[in-house]
Amino acid sequence: MISLDRSFHIAAVLAAGLGLASVASAGPPLICHPFTTGTDAPVLPWAEGTEWHLPLPGYDRASLIADTLSLLSADAPILVRMENMRRATIYAEESPAMAAALLSAVVERTKTKPADARAEALEWFDAGYLVETYRQLGLIYQHGMLPSHGRWTSLVPAELQGLDGYALVQKAVALAPDSRAELDFASALMTREPLTATHLRRAASSAAAGSLLAQNLVHYDVR
Repeated sequence: MISLDRSFHIAAVLAAGLGLASVASAGPPLICHPFTTGTDAPVLPWAEGTEWHLPLPGYDRASLIADTLSLLSADAPILVRMENMRRATIYAEESPAMAAALLSAVVERTKTKPADARAEALEWFDAGYLVETYRQLGLIYQHGMLPSHGRWTSLVPAELQGLDGYALVQKAVALAPDSRAELDFASALMTREPLTATHLRRAASSAAAGSLLAQNLVHYDVR
């Protein structure tokens, strides 16, 4: 297992080559930078520290799917959803079967249309965001940073390889324009320039001072 310093170097080079959003702790941004969620936000258990990869050894992985779906409730803020899906992805990489089951369960929720447009938007957002988070974790491992179990298998199952996460998040934007700023922030982290800069500018222009969005945007180069 290579060191975290080395892993961040690999991720930084990778991010630069792909034109991903610039962030203080560079790397695929859906994975390598923990999101600020607020002190009372309900999140998956995590070890103490500031590094990106800190799954809690004692957490019962058998509960991951149920816990994640519960945390992705209709009232969960978008930034909190983003951190929970980041953590869930890091847990799920330990078992490709579990990862496939989690993504399938999140995608399955989009097949039953809720009465509320915002709830529907969040279901599309979760499906799009999770599949792209899986892919960004895969980029790190495909470029030399192997997980502790010494192997890497794509977390996206064959039947869901065609999912375009960015397109699903834009569908969420259309359904929930009141959440556009947060959704623009998420969109920026899963695309390339010039779209990255466009989404970041939109997010920054609507971010209230002191908000979770503003606290997360300070890590990014908004041009």
